[in-house]
Amino acid sequence: MSVLFEMEDGVARVTVNRPERMNAIDAETETALEKVWTQIEADSTVRCVVLTGSGKKAFCAGADLKSNTGKSGLEYWASLNENGFGGIAMRQSMKVPVIARVNGLALGGGMEMVLGCDIVIASETARFGLPEARVGRLPLDGGMVMLQRLIPEKIALGLMMTGRMMESGQAARYGLVNAVVPEDQLDIEVSRWVSDITACAPLSVKAIKQVVRQTGLLSIHEARSLRLPELVAALESEDAAEGVAAFRQKRPPEWRGR
Repeated sequence: MSVLFEMEDGVARVTVNRPERMNAIDAETETALEKVWTQIEADSTVRCVVLTGSGKKAFCAGADLKSNTGKSGLEYWASLNENGFGGIAMRQSMKVPVIARVNGLALGGGMEMVLGCDIVIASETARFGLPEARVGRLPLDGGMVMLQRLIPEKIALGLMMTGRMMESGQAARYGLVNAVVPEDQLDIEVSRWVSDITACAPLSVKAIKQVVRQTGLLSIHEARSLRLPELVAALESEDAAEGVAAFRQKRPPEWRGR
């Protein structure tokens, strides 16, 4: 199977499983990923998602050019997935946090998938890049429009116009990565983040994600006054009262997600 999907204790784990192709994504894998994202969105028990690639060499090396369908660059542009590369790079309908577990190379569409995640944990050996210009193509699936919003313009242009790779430590300095750890500590660090997320009220986490994602281009007053459904749901929830009660009673809260 080109995509592995597991669910345990509210944590969905999605793995691109093509290590022999550096986890590059072909049409079949793209379809499988879209099916998984749709399944996760329909499951109210999911609290958090961890996205990674099989093996140790690559998170995802982008599109599998060897399995190219023969589309020209213009034809590819005309048929773009509105959710971005891998169905996640520009996805707006995913309510729960997505953690990128970057275990190696994240290139092209692989880096675009990273840009679409909420939290990024990388090994010291991870590398990031958008090398499309080196093969006469463009970072169409989120790279050109997202990277410049997340890091300084000159750094973004430098990466895209040269096809150079960025080390994980440098990516962290520019705010693209939350934590960089030795390769043998990657799963431990990811588990820490998962535990911290699932210790929080699920509706609060969903509301935070939606407010941040949907208000970034608004003024601070417009952003604060926006009445998003997720925000209202969190404020009116039983969990809002439970969290305060648990704090006062010095006990762990019992979240119900309502």
